[in-house]
Amino acid sequence: MKYSLQNIADEMGMSLKTIRRFVASNELRTTKVNNTYSVSEEDFEAFKSYIKQGEDKKRFDSMAEGFLAPDDDSTYEKVSHKPNWVNITKVWNNVTVSHMTFVDLFCGAGGLSKGLEMAGLEGICGLDFFKEACMTYSRNFNHPFVNGDIRSEDIKQQFYETVRQQLGGRKLNIVAGGFPCQGFSMAGNRIVDDPRNSLYKELIEVVKILHPDFVICENVKGLRTMLGGRVEKKIIADFHNIGYEMNVETLCAADYYTPQKRERVIFIGNRIGVKNLHPKPLLLPKDYITTGDAISDLMNHPADPSFNHEPTKHRADMAQRIMETPEGKSLYKGYSDAWKKCPWNEPSCTIKENHGGVNLHPKLPRVLTAREMARLQSFPDDFIFEGKKNKQLVQIGNAVPPLLGKAIGLAVRIANEDI
Repeated sequence: MKYSLQNIADEMGMSLKTIRRFVASNELRTTKVNNTYSVSEEDFEAFKSYIKQGEDKKRFDSMAEGFLAPDDDSTYEKVSHKPNWVNITKVWNNVTVSHMTFVDLFCGAGGLSKGLEMAGLEGICGLDFFKEACMTYSRNFNHPFVNGDIRSEDIKQQFYETVRQQLGGRKLNIVAGGFPCQGFSMAGNRIVDDPRNSLYKELIEVVKILHPDFVICENVKGLRTMLGGRVEKKIIADFHNIGYEMNVETLCAADYYTPQKRERVIFIGNRIGVKNLHPKPLLLPKDYITTGDAISDLMNHPADPSFNHEPTKHRADMAQRIMETPEGKSLYKGYSDAWKKCPWNEPSCTIKENHGGVNLHPKLPRVLTAREMARLQSFPDDFIFEGKKNKQLVQIGNAVPPLLGKAIGLAVRIANEDI
């Protein structure tokens, strides 16, 4: 399907003059035939993504009032929050079965759950509102999944009852929660009182009710600089106020055998008086697993939907532009992550699904398949994603790399003298 510039202006609610400015700046890709411009459906989708990304960046400090309690900073200064590193090298390849249990909130498809299971921990229940993630989680784990909005009282009661039934009187050791980051992301919507940040408050409530020994919170790197670091201080202070001493560090997934330079902020806290531990890196940068190491064998792999490997077919001109895009660069001007080409001889750039803008294959004239993205996220090949292809990409892009989760799980086990 082709769109005229007037079509684009009408659908975007912009003037034709504004649209022509985007064409002139090469922010909107067009084809010109006989002095008439047209826009492909693919380029229109990319342009809409670009505009949304720009609009999100404009929202920030003006809505911060009321987020922080007056005493947050003073509470923060009273507690220890710097990381304590632990060497997990000896236990990485010799994982024993643990009796420690965990639940995973906002778990998506289950990247963190998979990693914690790889560390020998026992999953009790996952919770998320995303239907396709529920399908994926249920397929790949033996423990239950509650599909719904944690803000709903009925869903919370269903979750609590499921957890209690699964535990059967045993202790819950860990509540893990990668609470949604849309309100905190460096690249996305940074509105501090965004309603999605209420989900963080739900995490606090669940911890208060289930009373685990440990808490693991995961979020985007940008959280640490949000409002000059006050968001990080608030989280540490909030957990201190309910009895959990918290330590925080930014971890890079590539340090733990994941073929991707994905950085995540990891909060680890406990209420039992032990030292919180973060896993020391296992690899030096010169030893990182590369994109080529991870996906080269899939270059000639036949298309196989059951394996989440369905190569996208692009128009000839689009395929040529993909091939001409340098490694580490985006296909479109002004993009930071969308339509970005992964480097072949280094770990991949951050894997994400960004409004249709996925990562480009370094060697082939197409975007990455879901299975290639899953490999770069360190998911094992027997972890199968459910739903339509676009839903698979969202699940994979939002996931915690399982091998990063494994490293975190091992560090918590060592802190608890369980290994």
